Amino acid sequence: MAHSDPGDPLVVPLSAILDARSLLAGVIEPTPMLASREAAREVRRATGVNLADATLHLKAEHRQVTGSFKPRGATVRISHLDAAAREAGVIVISAGNHAQAVAWAARAAGVRATAVMPVHAVRAKVDATRGYGAEVVLAGDTIGETWARMEEIRDARGLTFLHPFDDADVVAGQGTVGLEIVRELPDLGVVVVPVGGGGLTCGIAAAVKESAPGTRVYGVEPEGSTALSSALAAGRVVPVEPRSIADGLGAPFAGERTLAMARRYLDGILLVSDAEIASAMRFAWERMDEVLEPAGAAALAALLAGRVPLRRQDRVCAVLSGGNVDRDRFDALVSAAAPFGGGTAAG
Repeated sequence: MAHSDPGDPLVVPLSAILDARSLLAGVIEPTPMLASREAAREVRRATGVNLADATLHLKAEHRQVTGSFKPRGATVRISHLDAAAREAGVIVISAGNHAQAVAWAARAAGVRATAVMPVHAVRAKVDATRGYGAEVVLAGDTIGETWARMEEIRDARGLTFLHPFDDADVVAGQGTVGLEIVRELPDLGVVVVPVGGGGLTCGIAAAVKESAPGTRVYGVEPEGSTALSSALAAGRVVPVEPRSIADGLGAPFAGERTLAMARRYLDGILLVSDAEIASAMRFAWERMDEVLEPAGAAALAALLAGRVPLRRQDRVCAVLSGGNVDRDRFDALVSAAAPFGGGTAAG
């Protein structure tokens, strides 16, 4: 990938990610680092590559409060609101995970939050967002319609819009995941991260590359939801129409900031099919005892499908970014998914 100017003001520096870690201390707990020999054996079957310690490491952000990595960035962003913005309140547009995270962080900070969500949003995510104290407005069958309604409410009420990914505070907060990965896994070879708008991926990539420059970082997008790879190919932000079971990766565009950071830090973006994502959900459930939403399984899917360029004895970490999924939807996706490898014993 071409690198952006080292002095590019769009690039969130390591110092900001370190500041975010200090701010989040005692508020956001580090998530576990899981290890799976079952997954490493499947990667070896798909690629012929033996991983270091014959283990695949998995950063369990699906176990974070609200069920995804999102509270990290939301907490940092809300902490930097001025007095007027705190008094008026904040607004977000989200399919679910960003809405839940902002609702949670806003309640903790005593700030009113409004979440505008598409009418087809996953019911469990809608209910959870309300449960964390936000006002939920369901509007729009398309992202454009939902966005337009968000802007109407924002302007009418004088609310502050909290961008889900293209914001320096959000990227810095998400980047704290990368700091934890580097601390927990010395001599790291590869990190694989799911991509929506790019906030998590670029935050992690910045933290990892600046802390352990020899590490390769790959993003993973669904084949039907390619906001960041399309922007990289075009050399500019371009709109896309996301169509994937991974609603958490359904960004309608990448941002100027995440595009600049992807150019600087990512070693590549890999594509996976919805079928491979569902199979990774099945693998995580049957052989690791972990419930993942489709977005949360994308990085694992890329590894199990043999899409990630690996070297012998690489120490590899995949980020499991979310676990918010309706039980009925989970059962339907997993039961219809083809298995990776053989067997169904958890381990």
